[in-house]
Amino acid sequence: MSEPSPFKGRHYQAEIILLCVRWYLRYALSCRDLAEMMQERGLSMDQSTIWRWVQAYAPELEKRLKPHLKPTTDSWRVDETYIKGRGQWVYWYRALDSAGQTLDFMISETRNQEAARAFFEKILGNAHVATPRVINVDKNAAYPPALEALKAQQIVPESTQLRQVKYLNNLIEQDHRFIKRLARATLGFTTSCTAARTLAGFEIMHCLHKKQIVRLENTNAQAEAQFIARLFGVAA
Repeated sequence: MSEPSPFKGRHYQAEIILLCVRWYLRYALSCRDLAEMMQERGLSMDQSTIWRWVQAYAPELEKRLKPHLKPTTDSWRVDETYIKGRGQWVYWYRALDSAGQTLDFMISETRNQEAARAFFEKILGNAHVATPRVINVDKNAAYPPALEALKAQQIVPESTQLRQVKYLNNLIEQDHRFIKRLARATLGFTTSCTAARTLAGFEIMHCLHKKQIVRLENTNAQAEAQFIARLFGVAA
């Protein structure tokens, strides 16, 4: 039996929905911007409709793209940055490998050992992520005990090194800027749930743009659009 279309029951065509979701997650556009752009094309829709599409399809996009991510290196760069959610600042944990490929990401209201350990475990749950040989972090004191706890449970090898060398994390700090630029266009998130859904969409589209997709080396905007359309079974 074929899988039912995720667009069943929607008032607009799947191609229009995917276009709006892709553009929102790829460029620093607000829902108001997109509503006006669609209006120029003769399509009348409310900005709240586009926001609901993003909340519905950003997680679905992440789920469908993740199996196509390239294998990573065994050298990790882990850091956390701030994102505004529920009217307050929360932590957005992110990890890249030494080649700049995204490993994973996680939102957290705390910045402690439990959060660090949960993030390490989340990273290791990905099929495309290599077991770490070395993990580079900042001076956050939560990381060493979190890693030691995983070693004690034999979740990571005893030989895995933890390096707290600030300049080695320049790569991920530069990568933060792209996500923050997109997040600013949202004018903040009302709940942690909407933040997590939207940021996951930003991250997975960033992976696509960074050429992390297997068999999609020479990617451009048209190739990206066609690939996503195929994942959802619709015409580009």
